[in-house]
Amino acid sequence: MLSIAGSDSGGGAGIQADLKTFSALGVFGMTAITAVTIQNTLGVSGYEALPPQVVGDQIRAVVTDIGVDAAKTGMLASAQIVEAVAEAVAETAIPNLVVDPVSVSKHGHRLLDADAVGALRERVVPLATLVTPNLPEAAVLAGFDVTDRDLMQDAAETIQAMGSDAVLVKGGHLPGATGADDLFFDGDRMAWIAGEWIDTPNTHGTGCTLSSAIAAHLARGDELLDAVRKGKAFVTEAIRAALPLGGGIGPVDQLWAIGS
Repeated sequence: MLSIAGSDSGGGAGIQADLKTFSALGVFGMTAITAVTIQNTLGVSGYEALPPQVVGDQIRAVVTDIGVDAAKTGMLASAQIVEAVAEAVAETAIPNLVVDPVSVSKHGHRLLDADAVGALRERVVPLATLVTPNLPEAAVLAGFDVTDRDLMQDAAETIQAMGSDAVLVKGGHLPGATGADDLFFDGDRMAWIAGEWIDTPNTHGTGCTLSSAIAAHLARGDELLDAVRKGKAFVTEAIRAALPLGGGIGPVDQLWAIGS
């Protein structure tokens, strides 16, 4: 498994969350780091993006030697990094690419340059086996606000038409939601995946954990919708076991099964 994403100094999201998830699900984790963030539970105070060539070369290094059964993207930071990632992924023919189109942090800090959105739509989404936007990210990709279940369906269809095999629009941000229902669409199947609403302020790393868990199940050979359902179940338990660390939004616990 390969995570193409940013580093979270607080350990709750990004490549740190991805590696914990991979280990919990029995796959060997590797990384291509796109950016180093300065963050904790209170928010992101800054980040330094890596040179695009370095990002692409990390991908090539692990694919050409160790091999990759599945990969996920998270924070890509800039249009130049998006282009470098798309080029390396296409060149090395990475299978089972899960794209988490990270654009803002839990605290509202921008993690993707505004001019990179078009590159993400045009260069990375068409390579994806699955794209996993939350509602704000779905709005950025689709080009319209996503504020109810009908608009989630519209967004899923719009994003899937950009070339991805499938889309999972995450519904946890729906106004007045009493559940955490997500919508899966692969051009044929439109399936609602019901989720339990867990009342906790500690949800840092949920998107990273979900996309990583789905990718890990794909690496292990699961069919896509089955992998999505298993990933959803995994992140639900990680949220249930969330850790009340720091003075802000604490992380979910990807290692919830250890010692249980």
